[in-house]
Amino acid sequence: MQLNTIQSADGAKHAKRRVGRGIGSGLGKTAGRGHKGQKSRSGGYHKVGFEGGQMPLQRRLPKRGFKSHLLQFNAEVTLAALEQLGAAEVDVLTLKQAGLISEMAKVVKVIKTGALTKAVKLTGIGATAGAKAAIEAAGGSLA
Repeated sequence: MQLNTIQSADGAKHAKRRVGRGIGSGLGKTAGRGHKGQKSRSGGYHKVGFEGGQMPLQRRLPKRGFKSHLLQFNAEVTLAALEQLGAAEVDVLTLKQAGLISEMAKVVKVIKTGALTKAVKLTGIGATAGAKAAIEAAGGSLA
């Protein structure tokens, strides 16, 4: 294959429609724009969401909700994930190396999803009330 022999796939390229080039072309005179009105004029159109002066939908509806930009630094780990990890002592660095939480995570919390049978010692990691009870029942601890 040579650079000068490369071709586009069939149908990938087609000639631009040339409008307003006489009666014989089939797209002469008004060039497919109809008669008069804002859309027929050059440069005459409106911004996205404009409803002819009526209050636009995005302004009629109430604003709602909020998403904190700090959420990207929070992470959750399940009891099932801790069980699968199988480490006796777990901290944030261990979880990052195992790929259970993102590299950007700073605050980590264990949630009660799944079951835990092994004793796990957590350092620098929070836990929900249910998860804490499950960890302690399995013989583990939180520090």
